[in-house]
Amino acid sequence: MQIKQLVINKMAQIKELTSNEFSKLISNDNLGVVDFYAEWCMPCLMMAPVFEGIAEKTKNIDFGKVNIEESEKLAKEYNVSSIPCLIFFKSGKEVDRIIGSVSEEIIEDKINNLR
Repeated sequence: MQIKQLVINKMAQIKELTSNEFSKLISNDNLGVVDFYAEWCMPCLMMAPVFEGIAEKTKNIDFGKVNIEESEKLAKEYNVSSIPCLIFFKSGKEVDRIIGSVSEEIIEDKINNLR
């Protein structure tokens, strides 16, 4: 629980999303990136600082996190079967996803291609 709090408190740009907040984030015209994760997942913990770094330096993109254990319905709705799973949304639709722990460069390239 402390790791989760550290991550969320450190990066105000990354919101821990409930179902309502999730809907708001993905439905606007900005590109949105949602990290589906679990607190016990070691690759998720390794990915957290990468995700934070991108959120800190990237403008005009909405970033959020969904704990799959607290929001099982969202995880099922978006067919999240492996974590970490970054899903990219625009205007309410999934436009791409990255599964697994990847480098900051890979995520930045994906964002630049989707803008």
